Amino acid sequence: MAKLVFGMNQSLDGYVDHQEFAPGPELFRHFIEQVRGLTGSVYGRRIYEVMRYWDEDLPEWGAEERDFAAAWRGQPKWVVSRSLKSVGPNAILVEGDIEALVRGLKAEHAGEIEVAGPELAQSLTDLGLIDEYRLYFHPVVLGRGKPFFAGPRPPLRLVASDVIGEDAVRLTYVPA
Repeated sequence: MAKLVFGMNQSLDGYVDHQEFAPGPELFRHFIEQVRGLTGSVYGRRIYEVMRYWDEDLPEWGAEERDFAAAWRGQPKWVVSRSLKSVGPNAILVEGDIEALVRGLKAEHAGEIEVAGPELAQSLTDLGLIDEYRLYFHPVVLGRGKPFFAGPRPPLRLVASDVIGEDAVRLTYVPA
């Protein structure tokens, strides 16, 4: 049975915003390895559209950006959206029952399936489907934006804490 994991970079005050801060080199390498090891990802529409950046190589990319892009392109993606009409390579558009889809994915696969997007994660949290939360804190305070938890924080139990790279701390929680 696969484990469903929700993790994102966030500010110290709990906001996610890819335009306000980025992972340092060591954390980026951590994410490359993490993505390589995934069974697949379930995306909300907004974060999927952000991640489509990795669909096409850019001439200014270095080796690590190309490595991340290759890992991202290689994994299956299930994209939950009511407004998209199509999705890119190695992606399946999901318009129906998200609970049935995720329960099926967890039952049919082994390894880790990533959840991407706070609103989708909140829906899956409400259904009791997320097995692990990984909060990657960066030393920035935004004071605004999209919160990591899109609704009430579920009861959680801390199972690990790690410093990754120059200035990021990962806290890993499971439902209590």
